[in-house]
Amino acid sequence: MTTRPVNLATLSPAAAVTLGEFCAGLTLSAVPQDVLQVARACLIDTAAVAAFGSRFDWSQAVARYAMAYGRGGPCKLMGMAGVRVHAPCAALANGAFAHAFEQDSLRKPGAGVHPGAALFAPALALAEERQATGERFLLAFVAACEAMFRIGNATLHSSERLGFHAPGLTGPYGAAIAAGVIMGLGPAQLTSALGIAGSLSSGLLAFSAATQGAEVKRLHLGRACESGVLAARLAEEGFCGPETILEGRFGLLQTYCAQSDAALLTQELGTTWETRRICLKAYPCHVTAHTPIESLRGLMAEAGFGPQDVAHMTLHVSHKVLSHHDIRTPHDILQGQYSVPFCVALALHADPADPSVFNQGAVADPEILQTCADIRLVAFEEGAPRSAWASRLQVRLKDGRVFEREADQFAGSPEQPLSRQQLEQRFNRLTNDYDTHARSTWFNSLSQVEDVANMSTLPDLAPAA
Repeated sequence: MTTRPVNLATLSPAAAVTLGEFCAGLTLSAVPQDVLQVARACLIDTAAVAAFGSRFDWSQAVARYAMAYGRGGPCKLMGMAGVRVHAPCAALANGAFAHAFEQDSLRKPGAGVHPGAALFAPALALAEERQATGERFLLAFVAACEAMFRIGNATLHSSERLGFHAPGLTGPYGAAIAAGVIMGLGPAQLTSALGIAGSLSSGLLAFSAATQGAEVKRLHLGRACESGVLAARLAEEGFCGPETILEGRFGLLQTYCAQSDAALLTQELGTTWETRRICLKAYPCHVTAHTPIESLRGLMAEAGFGPQDVAHMTLHVSHKVLSHHDIRTPHDILQGQYSVPFCVALALHADPADPSVFNQGAVADPEILQTCADIRLVAFEEGAPRSAWASRLQVRLKDGRVFEREADQFAGSPEQPLSRQQLEQRFNRLTNDYDTHARSTWFNSLSQVEDVANMSTLPDLAPAA
């Protein structure tokens, strides 16, 4: 029997207790203004991403489920006009919508967490149910982000080595905090909510190596959001969960991780703001494809070459790309979005910032597939530490010229945050066929979300009637 190297440093009190106390006692006045601005930007982005994501067949299947079992509640479904369901079903559907097309936010460096998809939906559902203020909505998001990012960081993003989809494991914890803060749960109740959430984690990476079913990845975030609502509501009713769920025996770190560091669960809580690490995506594909795509598009613009000019491309990447994201013949666009060589190949032939180019036709396009097959992937040499997102792209043209670029950031990453104008352009691109008044109301309201008196009064962000 192999013993996995897990650091189970004893924390006193248990990490869930410390996180519960911090989140229950947090106030917006204690949060730096730049942190709040990052949070607002993420909320704006997620609203548009979820509304856009509602249109796909797999999202509509989840929506029909939510309507079948949740009708009669006060909560809206993003992208759908006139639909109201109960909070658990709204969290499920909106969480799946947010992750529906690989456009939702995450943390840099990666830690297996998706703040927009995991936190927006449960916070909104409970805010609508409880008619909470925008101030409470923002507070819940920041508190949940601070807790969930630390939980993800403590896993050292090692659960995916074992075949788990990390956001399906970390998401329920963040969603439980988001829902619980909206509800006004106390420290002990939030601790129990975290304990309950630990038994609701789910999500396997089988979709990345199968011939069908990649849409199940979208369900992982929907279920995380629904699980957070369940955990918080049960904790409100007095249901208890184990306080040692994170670092204790048979807890998250011991059970789901190949490696971990329990000290990171509460490190610098309240002094170092993890919310600053939120990263918004530039393209609708897995984040490991973002730096090579941005390098390629930048070189194309500067040197003026097109797909017909390229002789060969070599891409240096992390070992995680080689083990998880080297898919040369994706069976559908969902699996294509998870493949780094496919996404880079598509970016050579089309504008990757336009979500519409990521379609089933691209998966069958012989030129894109040939480019995908020809890209040489090489693991970075040992040496200077790099993130799992870093890449070095070399492009050799048929005329003999060679261009090379290394990158570890892109527009939307913490080092290059989107300006208000860029954020609004992205928001409008994703919602361009929706009701004009609703679009402007959502963007402006979330830009100053603390001033919203009742989150349930926001209109449907959906096509015009």
